[in-house]
Amino acid sequence: MDVAGRAGKVRAALAEAGCDALLVTHLPNIRWLTGFTGSAAQLLVRGDDLVLVTDGRYSEQGPAELAAAGAAASVEVLANPGEQDELIDRLTRGLARVGLESDHLTWARQRTLAAGVLTGRDLVATESLVDALRSVKDPGEVARIEAAAAAVDAALAAVLPLLLDRPTERAVALALDDEIRARGTDGPAFETIVATGANGARPHARPGERTVEAGHLVVVDAGAVVDGYRSDMTRTYSIGPPGPDARRLLDAVAAAQAAGVAAARAGVPARAVDAACRGSLDGAGLGHLFLHGTGHGIGLEVHEAPAVSARSAATLAAGTVVTIEPGAYLAGVGGVRFEDTVAVTEAGCRSLTHAPKDPVLS
Repeated sequence: MDVAGRAGKVRAALAEAGCDALLVTHLPNIRWLTGFTGSAAQLLVRGDDLVLVTDGRYSEQGPAELAAAGAAASVEVLANPGEQDELIDRLTRGLARVGLESDHLTWARQRTLAAGVLTGRDLVATESLVDALRSVKDPGEVARIEAAAAAVDAALAAVLPLLLDRPTERAVALALDDEIRARGTDGPAFETIVATGANGARPHARPGERTVEAGHLVVVDAGAVVDGYRSDMTRTYSIGPPGPDARRLLDAVAAAQAAGVAAARAGVPARAVDAACRGSLDGAGLGHLFLHGTGHGIGLEVHEAPAVSARSAATLAAGTVVTIEPGAYLAGVGGVRFEDTVAVTEAGCRSLTHAPKDPVLS
């Protein structure tokens, strides 16, 4: 990954925003810019340097991670938050305008900075400045997401036979999590969803003690983490031959997902991908059962820019990695969702998730 080249992109964006520096407080953004994986840090991006401010827990880890990533940044270790703020104050003296990450900074912290740490400087509320740059992945980032996706493909294949043994949702989720870890990943990317029968009508149902029974639809949504990068995939299965309502849902959602994948390419507005999925389900008479957006960007976070929804203002670019996951949810019957993580290209998109979508298990 070209970590060293990222600060220059941020500085160019800062110049356009009229800022002399940016105080980065969102940890995924700090990791993207420096390779630092700790749980507490602030990063000051100035015109000619990067300064990572952290505490004593990371006195060795911080410099080592920055060196391994090739990030040209200095590390300042100060145990006391007050001392850290004093350093930020000193480092920004003489700067007229300092950008803050408005999407991630709490109101309390903003007040502390404005009233004390950065008093006398104009504070600029930047919006998604680093996040927007993160939305376009370099080949190393795509490779990590793809490795995470491959681990879930293999883990799901290993667990699928369990669905025919009348397991509980929780048992399937735990088995899938174990298989994901066994494949050398950092672990699941989020709380694995296994929802059977009527519980599947809740898009973000949590696995419980419900038993998977013949005739049920089962929604399985899982991801993995490899070197900090996440994957996301959903498949839906019918335990035995589906009934008429279930078959209608399965066919319609599969067609809608295929329409979304076909629509995704560089230069296409993200909302057009949502419209392709939504229009397909509308044509099947099921648009009213599509209860969420079509997808989201994914990388160091499971939900990041760009949003793939009817209200999204983003335009897909080559290197953008997003999910395409339309669904339909019918109370009393269950839900169906098919989801792939795809890398956008100039010619279309390439799926990074490859688990078969054949829904019938018997």
